[in-house]
Amino acid sequence: MIQPAINAVRPPAVFDAAQTAGLLDFHDMVDALAVAADDYAAGRIHAPERQVVPFPQGGVMLSMPATAQDIGIHKLVNVVPGNKPLGLPTINGVVSVYDGRTGQALAVLDGPTVTARRTAAVSMLGIRSFMAAAPRCVALIGCGTQSAGHALALAALHPGVRTVVVGRDPAGARAFVKTHRDLDLALEAAGSVPAEADVVITLTTSSIPVYTEPARAGRLLIGVGAFKPELAEIGPDTLRASLVYVDDPAGARHEAGDLIQAGIDWSRVESLSAALSQGVPPGKPIVFKTVGCAAWDLAAARCALRKKEFPQAVK
Repeated sequence: MIQPAINAVRPPAVFDAAQTAGLLDFHDMVDALAVAADDYAAGRIHAPERQVVPFPQGGVMLSMPATAQDIGIHKLVNVVPGNKPLGLPTINGVVSVYDGRTGQALAVLDGPTVTARRTAAVSMLGIRSFMAAAPRCVALIGCGTQSAGHALALAALHPGVRTVVVGRDPAGARAFVKTHRDLDLALEAAGSVPAEADVVITLTTSSIPVYTEPARAGRLLIGVGAFKPELAEIGPDTLRASLVYVDDPAGARHEAGDLIQAGIDWSRVESLSAALSQGVPPGKPIVFKTVGCAAWDLAAARCALRKKEFPQAVK
């Protein structure tokens, strides 16, 4: 006798890069990240340090799970630098989203898109948290994928803001501006950070500092690109003369190459959560260093679930 199916499980909804981007509105992301930062600090989101597993022929697999009362996520991303000569993306992967009560799969999101958009949204949350007013001039150091994500976020949250793209190769900076000329930004290329920039965001994978200017009040410095101990974008003198905040205190101790190489005193490093709950001292130079963590991917997944109705989702 054939038994009837009981509680048949629907397959998870699968979204490609463009569809994933459509689910992750930057306004919603910034608000969701502020909630997630509080949840993570309070232990309501569990996100262990990422596991790194090498591929035998080069590249690494990065495993990043996180769980909360409502949902769980697992981001599995492969980074293979050798793909570039083959005309293939360097980063490939997915974010799987699960019901927090039943563990049932709800959705599969494009991993690189989630990473790029939530990383830019964390920087935008930093601007909202550490700046007394909206930025007038933002400098992006770097011309790669993360810079593109930040340009999209700035256009969404600070339309029309003057945005200066700074690259080692002037031709690369000009090409970036040309590619993104349709964004609602006053976009321009330059060989150095303009004096009037009140926000500077470093977005490179450099092993030596790309920003060494003296720390100064009124300019927020956001370090994004250095996510391994051997990388460093911000000079040690700049760091030592600034108030330093990090998005993930546990991960930063192992991954924030800028701070590690500067021999920073970790006892004076504050968390993003502390800035959100307690505010920041006025009139001080501030560096906001981000290394990312799965809690931020979980925040992105929450946004995606709110945009779409998934039958298995706990209401």
